Amino acid sequence: MGFSDELFFAPASQLLQMLRARQVSSAELVSAFIERIESLNHHVKSVVTLCEERAAEESDVADHRLSGREDVRPLEGLPITIKDSIETKGIRSTDGMKILEHHIPAEDAPTVARLRAAGAIIIAKTNIPEMAMDYDCDNPLFGSTNNPWHIGRVPGGSSGGEAASLASGFCALGLGSDYGGSIRIPAHFCGVVGLKPTWGTIPGTGHLPPGPAAPPPIAHMATIGPMARYVDDLTLEYNILRGPHSSTPYTVPSLEAHPENVKLKDLACAVFTDIGSVPVAAEIRAATERAAKALSKIGVPVEAKVPPIKEASRLWMEYAMADGGQLLKEMLAGRENLSRERLRNSFLASQPSKSAAEFFRISIERDVFRIQLQQFMERYPIIIGPPFCITAFEHGAMDVDIDGKSFNLFAANWPSIWVNCAGLPAAVVPAGSDRNGLPIGVQIVGRAFEEETVLAVARALEQELGGFKKPPLPH
Repeated sequence: MGFSDELFFAPASQLLQMLRARQVSSAELVSAFIERIESLNHHVKSVVTLCEERAAEESDVADHRLSGREDVRPLEGLPITIKDSIETKGIRSTDGMKILEHHIPAEDAPTVARLRAAGAIIIAKTNIPEMAMDYDCDNPLFGSTNNPWHIGRVPGGSSGGEAASLASGFCALGLGSDYGGSIRIPAHFCGVVGLKPTWGTIPGTGHLPPGPAAPPPIAHMATIGPMARYVDDLTLEYNILRGPHSSTPYTVPSLEAHPENVKLKDLACAVFTDIGSVPVAAEIRAATERAAKALSKIGVPVEAKVPPIKEASRLWMEYAMADGGQLLKEMLAGRENLSRERLRNSFLASQPSKSAAEFFRISIERDVFRIQLQQFMERYPIIIGPPFCITAFEHGAMDVDIDGKSFNLFAANWPSIWVNCAGLPAAVVPAGSDRNGLPIGVQIVGRAFEEETVLAVARALEQELGGFKKPPLPH
């Protein structure tokens, strides 16, 4: 069949309907997406490993099922991509590290296994910053990924390759991970949608360290999660990913999300754009306020109220780096010189580790913060705010301009990092663009294990604010 360019940007749910109606075969769909990657990846540089042969074989199996000879699975024949820090059986998975350049896992991560068991077909792995530990998308193996809206800007990190691939029409769904905004910031930078689930709803095993694969207490702030172009597709993917797994004993049972059943007018939302530290750029503040007005317009109660999150960034950093970076250094085993200078000068730089007593204090402080925030959210079960202080920044930047003043890049992460510190679910959806045409997202944060409510509000904002738009890619 002739494959319309619009179908590269169609909702996953629409493509699945077409597959089931036999309007397109899985083999045709997979082949078309791979051809698109091959024709445009030199511009975006988001895909680092293509899986043409295996994807072709699996698409034939999917077409056999779709022909009616076997049961059709929820994602039957759908082409997807996976972040390169999440292990994929038989497919190179590097975490953007030279020491893992030839690492080919023997097993899928449980999340990947669930997507494949649902019928999804992995067509590619996508780029990340080294060790998934930055807000750019650059590493010593594959170099940097470009933002499809402006190749001089980053797509965000650490799930930047996934966000750029989705925005470029390279796949129907993506899988990312989030330790300090790593799903939500790329969604904000690239104009797509992403969900950071509650800590403990999705198994983290199979994520290359450090991150969701690590045991508590390290993984308390990290999670794997779905990425897409449309909120309904996030819901579809989340419902497949969620639930306990024997390899991750701290993952708990959770309810299937049905956002369409949520009564939005019964929700009270708090909206804020500032906590008195690093400022949020004026255009992002304006977008957040537009989102609040859009909710008010459809009858959702919205009140300007700042949540008690001022200490969250400090707590996140103290908690995450309590060992002085020792686990990172042990993983590199004296091969730090193979890492980017940017990483060596930040996360690998010499710093003192905390004593057991100090870590005990930090853990208590963090739990006190979570309790105070939960008490606030008894009154306001949804918090609307910015995902980051700026839109996509230039490649290589360590300092960023916010309305004429310079700030350290990593100080601009407070709008996202408090959510990780609290372990709460949060989604980002498109909310317009800045004066340079770069996307702006808005963040929706909910109470623990209330993904359904978060997705319901995200869905409403997507409808009111216009949702995903195609970037100006070359033809």
